This record gives sequence, structure tokens and C-alpha cells, in this order.
Amino acid sequence: MSQDNISKWKIKLLALLKKEAFKKGRFVLSSGKVSSYYLDGRIITLTPEGVYLTASIILEMLKNKDIDAIGGPTLGADPIVGAIAVLSHIQKIPLKTFIVRKDAKKHGTQRKIEGPALKKNSKVILVDDVATTGNSLVEAKQALQDLGIEVNEAIVIVDRCEGARENLVKKGLKLKSIFKIEELVSK
Repeated sequence: MSQDNISKWKIKLLALLKKEAFKKGRFVLSSGKVSSYYLDGRIITLTPEGVYLTASIILEMLKNKDIDAIGGPTLGADPIVGAIAVLSHIQKIPLKTFIVRKDAKKHGTQRKIEGPALKKNSKVILVDDVATTGNSLVEAKQALQDLGIEVNEAIVIVDRCEGARENLVKKGLKLKSIFKIEELVSK
């Protein structure tokens, strides 16, 4: 894929985010903070075009990365991970994918990490729709580390620039984002 394709995808994705996912008002975030806006990434990642654009951009960001799998915390990562699995298969660079539950299931396999089994010392990258404080990514990293899996990087669609990057660095995670929040509010 060319840099032109990535630029075109980003322009389309940004337009979708602004039109469909960005809401003004009074909102309580999962962190407990009150915000004058809300960005609902699932509005985008649960549409065919939005999830295709997101997965295509992230796959390009992963080029030349030595990783075994990609996944993230449920629910924000679920559609992204599914689309990445399909696109990576079509592109003949299949990636294992996984989802990290908040809590282990109380029945069946009782797993916290869903998907094909990841081997100890596997290298994985986390994805999510939006990062505010980064807590869900930190929790996902911890669940993976408890199984001996290496996690050093996370990719999100939008970084709200409210401390996630700094919090993740403290936990040994580098945060990359397709967009920063100012790209949605200022243009």
C-alpha cells in the first residue's frame, strides 16, 4: 500500500469520526471524569467502512513489526481485531487476534483472554478505539504479562490527550494513535 492510500483512508476516517462519533454535551467517562464531549469509537468501528479504514490503517502501521498477535480490551477492540484478522488473511500476512475480558469467564474455559492460544513469550500489540487515561490498556497488558506474553505497544484510533500516553509509558507501553483529539475538535 502506498502512503497516498493511507492519507486517503485517514481523511475518510477523520470525516466519519467528526460526523458520527464526536458528540458535544456533558458526559461521564469510564475514568469517572466529566467531559464536554464524547467520542464513541464503536459508532465507527461497527460500520463496514469505518472498521475497514481503521483496520487498513493499523495494518499499515504494523508493517515491519515483529509480532505474533494483535488484540485488546473488550469492547472497544472487538470490531477492530475482527477486521484486522480478515484483512491480514486476505493480504496473506495472517495475524492471530485476541480479546481481553475485564474479568475471566465464570463458566466454560474461564479464560480472561479469548482467541487462539498465545504462547509464552509471544510478542503482541494492543489496540483500542479511544485512549483517555489508558487504564483499560494497562489492565489488558497486565493480563497478558501474567501469561508471560510480551506487550510493549498500543495503537488507538484517537488519543484524547488526557494522560494515557504518560500513564502507559510508566507501565512500559508506547502509545501510537491514528489521530489526536485536537484533529477532531479544531478542524
